[in-house]
Amino acid sequence: MAQFDKRYANVGTTTQTDVAVDAGLRSYMLTVYNYMSAGLVLTGLVAYFVFTQAVTSDPSLAAQGARGAMQLKRGMFLTPLGAMLYASPLKWVIMLAPLGFVFFLSFRIYSMGVAAAQVSFWLFAAVMGLSLSTIFLVFTANSIAQVFFITAAAFACLSVYGYTTKKDLSGWGTFLIMGVFGLIIASLVNIFLQSPMMTFVISSIGVLVFAGLTAYDTQQIKDGYYQYIGDAAAMGKGAIMGALNLYLDFINMFQMLLGLMGDRE
Repeated sequence: MAQFDKRYANVGTTTQTDVAVDAGLRSYMLTVYNYMSAGLVLTGLVAYFVFTQAVTSDPSLAAQGARGAMQLKRGMFLTPLGAMLYASPLKWVIMLAPLGFVFFLSFRIYSMGVAAAQVSFWLFAAVMGLSLSTIFLVFTANSIAQVFFITAAAFACLSVYGYTTKKDLSGWGTFLIMGVFGLIIASLVNIFLQSPMMTFVISSIGVLVFAGLTAYDTQQIKDGYYQYIGDAAAMGKGAIMGALNLYLDFINMFQMLLGLMGDRE
């Protein structure tokens, strides 16, 4: 009888432990998604605000170039701020700064404190917004909104798949990371070539790569949670790094889909 009681108590403890772990995992994933969502909101606000300050419909407020007011299209002009951001060598810094931030955070985040990692993530999201402000110069506002919601729906489905699937997606990692580096190199080359066909190919492959990464990263974040149990600091930094990975998946998928589906001005 005593032995039966002992076994029964062990089963009860195990069940309670499993419930606590499941609750902790849900809380951890919610933290990751909250960071990611807040980062996207910050990026969108910064991008739109910078665009409104960089463009004007009043010629008297436009920056002056060698041929007079710096006109983008009929009725739209660059302000002095816009000329500095988009028509000077500073544009290369703005374009490449997010990539530098990603490498910095990837190598340094686990040696930072949680507060420093949070500040770095918010700074990165703001810098990405500055870089992404150029999409308002190229695409119509309606198509940007439509592609954003399409991306959000696709991302949600892929992330849910990565979270719930019993299939081990770890084998995808090497292939997908190689794809990302290939896309980065091809994109840098195409900055100088300006090839529409190459842009189409990059965007098409990019959608597939970042769709796969969304599911893969979600599963990796979920599996990584179990390594952080009992270490609040590591868990906090792990959540920020997970949010960064998913944020990058979303932003890159959005840009690739925008290149394929967006209506240009």
